[in-house]
Amino acid sequence: MSLSVLYIGGTGVISSACVAASAALGHDVHVLHRGSASPRPVPVGVTAHLADVRDPASVRAALAGRRFDAVVEFVAFTPEHVRTDLELFAERTSQYVFISSTSAYQKPAAILPIRESTPLRNPYFAYSRDKIACEDVLVAEYRRSGMPVTIVRPSYTYDQTLFPMDDGWTVVQRMREGRDILLPDGGHPLCTLTHASDFAATFVRLLGDQRTSGESFHITSDEALSWRQVFDALAGALGVRPRYVAVPSEAIAARDPEWGEILLGDRAHSSIFDNSKVRQLVPQHRARIPFAEGARQLVAWHDADPARQQRDPVREALMDELIAADRT
Repeated sequence: MSLSVLYIGGTGVISSACVAASAALGHDVHVLHRGSASPRPVPVGVTAHLADVRDPASVRAALAGRRFDAVVEFVAFTPEHVRTDLELFAERTSQYVFISSTSAYQKPAAILPIRESTPLRNPYFAYSRDKIACEDVLVAEYRRSGMPVTIVRPSYTYDQTLFPMDDGWTVVQRMREGRDILLPDGGHPLCTLTHASDFAATFVRLLGDQRTSGESFHITSDEALSWRQVFDALAGALGVRPRYVAVPSEAIAARDPEWGEILLGDRAHSSIFDNSKVRQLVPQHRARIPFAEGARQLVAWHDADPARQQRDPVREALMDELIAADRT
């Protein structure tokens, strides 16, 4: 089925993969973005509209009255953002898809695996609370007016450009240099890493499906790894044997609240997912790229161009301080 699809964003890790997958299905694909530089340019054959979604007048001018079968919102992070979207797109689409986050689920989850019915509550991470508030606005609008809203929650979705662990290239260089590697909580919590192309292959098949109206879905791999196994896979791609130093997330949060918020609000808690719901609509859902292969892609892409190898000296100094403190 050919659809007209507008992606708001469209040049990020997940959104660019979805744009490519939509185009491959023969959709009439449009991307609304600000024209900022990105390592993931808009593909040939995709229509780009330059506008700032935070400036509704510029969006109306850029779209010039167009209507779409689906509008997919990747860059809404607050309730105000989605309220603006409702004003802009309620009469322009038959399906509004909001990209939320699995970090919105209860932390820590009382029951694993996590399902779409798992409560949404995250007292640690402001980003997640804002995503929950966005979902609340959309669910209320669906109940009030029947607005065809679909909520999709990715989890740790990466491509060859983005390491799933914090300060990825810094970790890579430390491994290559034989330096100690800070491993939050000893790498014991479980996580689910999904390659963006695998996410996209399933996601685009939800578009145009009216059974998604008023529903929420997560789309993840079924490969559950400990964070230790994730670091080990990266080391395997590098051909090195790392030395780990386990540091509690609470100790990291005490020194760096921003980093600690991400850890305590998400990565310090095991997250594995039941994908039964999305498979009811997309039976072929399957992640084809295990992280061992994804790690090799990450290393190869960064090694291909030294300009991509960005090290964070401030975070690295903090890592050394935390490692030293753990040993005293």
